[in-house]
Amino acid sequence: MPSPSPGRPLRAGVVGIGWAGQQHMAAYAAASDVELVAIAGKEEAIRAELAAAYGVSRTYADWEEMIARGDLDVVSVAVPTFLHAPITIAALGTGAHVLCEKPIARTGVEGQAMVDAARAAGRILEITFNHRRRGDIEAIRAAVEDGTIGRPYHARAMWLRRAGIPALGSWFTNAEMSGGGPLVDLGVHVLDWTLHLMGEPRVTAVSAVTHSELGPRGLGGSGAVKHGTGSAYEVEDLATALLRLEGGGSIVLETSWASHRSTPDQFGITLYGTDGGADLSVVDYAPSGELTIFTGDGETSVDTPVAAPPGRGHAAVVETFLSHVADPSSWPTHDGSIGLSRARIVDACYASAAAGREVALGPELEIIGGRP
Repeated sequence: MPSPSPGRPLRAGVVGIGWAGQQHMAAYAAASDVELVAIAGKEEAIRAELAAAYGVSRTYADWEEMIARGDLDVVSVAVPTFLHAPITIAALGTGAHVLCEKPIARTGVEGQAMVDAARAAGRILEITFNHRRRGDIEAIRAAVEDGTIGRPYHARAMWLRRAGIPALGSWFTNAEMSGGGPLVDLGVHVLDWTLHLMGEPRVTAVSAVTHSELGPRGLGGSGAVKHGTGSAYEVEDLATALLRLEGGGSIVLETSWASHRSTPDQFGITLYGTDGGADLSVVDYAPSGELTIFTGDGETSVDTPVAAPPGRGHAAVVETFLSHVADPSSWPTHDGSIGLSRARIVDACYASAAAGREVALGPELEIIGGRP
């Protein structure tokens, strides 16, 4: 197992050479105590271009060969969701710390196996929730922490697209490969930043509905088909859920890849607290959204626009990951549990939608009484 000696840079490897993988590469290349030594991905031309850009001597078409060398200290996993668990578990088994893209896996069962592997190896597993590192999300978090909003008790959060089904006919729209549609793809981000802003309350029950109206008719797609499976459209294109929280709080969550709505893609949150509130709307992925903090005493109202700076996204996530790797005392507390909790809630939403009723969750976010 790799064990960096004092003064030696961490050896980093990245599996996945698409947009997300390239964000990890850039962040590792910018770190003074890390050497990006290996990348893996199927597209030979892109792989060669990235290797030249970052001075990487070891490139692989197959991730198995890269991981099998067993000499990497940190590994980033930025590939389709069905590959998250096998690559992560293999890398942890060699003694590497792992930073995996969201969602942790297709299901909570797979996510649990990844968390178990991190614990068994005594290594870090973290999931890339880069949206919580946006400047506007961090500004809302600051308003919660300094008491401006008081105790958050309800949120409406969403990520909606007009025509944004990613690559119709690809792994995204294959249920076995993706684990679901916009709920598991976009909704896991929405769920993460909302629970993060509300102080990580436990979800006690969910009632969800999914719709698949446009995708099966070949409508609502964006981009060319990549890695086509030839399968029919097998997932939802819109999902909505009501989450009940311990202590009486609530969340309404809505996500869509395709829906007849205004053209710009939009995501955001409206947060209600005992002493104030916040509303964030981000249109067409603007680096900073339109954010307003609401306060007042019930008779007078104060609406305060906040011009939050852009966040640093993946760069901040990778830096935080590396800071945890540098502190062995922190390793046991960074085992992927946050990502697993999101996966279990998403599982419960899909189970609720399939059963047509609310499902209750236990202390470990297990569905009480098993799947309906």
